[in-house]
Amino acid sequence: MLGTSYNHTTESPATFFLVGIPGLQSSHLGLAISFSVMYSIALLGNSLIITVICMDSTLQEPMYFLLCVLAAVDIVMASSVVPKMVSIFSSGDNSISFNACFAQMYFVHAATAVETGLLLAMAFDRYVAICKPLHYMRILTPHVMLGISVTITTRAVIFMTPLSWMLSHLPFCGSNVVPHSYCEHMAVAKLTCADPMPTSLYSLIFSSIIVGSDVAFISASYVLILRAVFGLSSKNAQRKALSTCGSHVGVMALYYLPGMASIYVAWLGQDKVPLHTQVLLADLYLIIPPTLNPIIYGIRTKQIRERIWSLLVPCFFPQSTQGS
Repeated sequence: MLGTSYNHTTESPATFFLVGIPGLQSSHLGLAISFSVMYSIALLGNSLIITVICMDSTLQEPMYFLLCVLAAVDIVMASSVVPKMVSIFSSGDNSISFNACFAQMYFVHAATAVETGLLLAMAFDRYVAICKPLHYMRILTPHVMLGISVTITTRAVIFMTPLSWMLSHLPFCGSNVVPHSYCEHMAVAKLTCADPMPTSLYSLIFSSIIVGSDVAFISASYVLILRAVFGLSSKNAQRKALSTCGSHVGVMALYYLPGMASIYVAWLGQDKVPLHTQVLLADLYLIIPPTLNPIIYGIRTKQIRERIWSLLVPCFFPQSTQGS
């Protein structure tokens, strides 16, 4: 049906048409509802995290600064793709302009590159807090935290700008139907009438370098952290340190496992893994971490949990606060 509805182009098309999840069109309404719920949770949860940290003067430590930036990046990452996905799934509004498509692609790549850098910074923060607690505030000063944030963002821009630029400047003379629910790099690259291998290799190599180096440094940090934790004499201190690190490890697993699976399945498992599985995996990679990150930190971090509770209770139970 798609093949007869949309024309082929002889130059860069003015519009692309996103299929959604090929083979799962009958499930699109259910997916629209599920993604809407997850997106609402992501917006509400991450907005609460940002609001609480910015409003509370006691939450101005480096760890909370990084959590605040992570929440902002999660909002950008989810907002780059989910509203359009829901529109496709619910109403069939699957057209996207050429410029909007590549803007979406750029924001997705940049946000994911920033997020992996933030996870590395959070691991370093935990290393300093646990292994060098007496020097924590002296090492992680506001200027250092600002420098870390700028470095992470600059790295993302430097590595990811050429990726979108290279692909956007290739000629598109074939179909303008993208077999995906957002402008995913590999799916769009297959529509070019030039050899997409250079831009595809750039994506794979530099994604592997960024993620691989970050994961290596994160692993090294946690080896040192665990060595320090199990060297503590107090069992209570051990439990507290492991609980804090557990939140970070959970968030990292949510981010890296689906992400790496999505990247390498698209490259190595194209003929073995059904297309709808590949697309769904890529979609969930962009919506599950922003949805669950604030829940994990809201539940596992006592200070944030207490501040959110004190913020919400007067809104929903004004009489109980007046009575007390």
